[in-house]
Amino acid sequence: MATSGSKDFQPDVADYIEEAFERCGFEVRTGYDLKTAKRSLNLLFADWANRGLNRWTISQDTLTLADGIADYPLGTLTMTVGATASFSVSETITGGTSNATAFITSKPSSTSLAITVPSGTFSSGETITGSTSGATTTVSSAVSLEDIQASIDILSAVVRTNGGTSTQSDLSISRVSRDQYINIPSKRTEARPTQFYVDRTITPVIKLWPTPNNDTYTLVFDRLLRMDDVDGYTNNPQVPFRFYPCLTAGLAYYISMKRAPDRIQVLKAVYEEEFERAAAEDRDRASLSLTPSRDYYSFIS
Repeated sequence: MATSGSKDFQPDVADYIEEAFERCGFEVRTGYDLKTAKRSLNLLFADWANRGLNRWTISQDTLTLADGIADYPLGTLTMTVGATASFSVSETITGGTSNATAFITSKPSSTSLAITVPSGTFSSGETITGSTSGATTTVSSAVSLEDIQASIDILSAVVRTNGGTSTQSDLSISRVSRDQYINIPSKRTEARPTQFYVDRTITPVIKLWPTPNNDTYTLVFDRLLRMDDVDGYTNNPQVPFRFYPCLTAGLAYYISMKRAPDRIQVLKAVYEEEFERAAAEDRDRASLSLTPSRDYYSFIS
């Protein structure tokens, strides 16, 4: 018997909705059926983010650190301007109309500035002024926070010393809690960072300690991002093949809460089973190595 030879089965949003409705004992009849199911699908993605199931959205990113600046956006935050040559890294910029402020962390190009999360909102077309250099230029477009706000969390991070390929070194840095960070007595101490705290606000921020003492460091981190929204019925959800059953079962369960309450328990059980199976498969398979701490060694003379 000949097989198809194809491996391109990829349901779109309409296919998932149709399958989910059928599991609830219904057929899609109206435009509102599609609308309510699409909303449920996006809420299901939010639940997956809370459960940490979207590992396929992990992105490795870098941030150029600046001397004297400890707080950085969790992602890429750049401002497009007329010209950057006269501005200085680490100085504050202020909007002439909006009065918004931010620190410059690097100058990626002649027309873009990497900045910290601004206090206020910069306006397109306004003039910004550097606090140290006195330089001025015009903002070409509004600053977008979308990339930062799409961040869920950091999985791991290192600080890289930019000394060229022969002298480059990566130093692992440890994560601390909010309570641990706020109790650091000397937050303005400057040195190579060894710890970080993630302030998970709507626009997440990374807080480093000690504060970088020069411009030769780069923060390299693995960032967990939210999945792409489902906007159209012909979209393909951002999930790999192995998660198709879990997605279908989850959507059927969500729809049953609105349309088929008599099937909630059955569909919930199927969804949780599919979820556990998918979550168990979506894991790192590296060897586990445990090293005892020297703090617990005891010596008997």
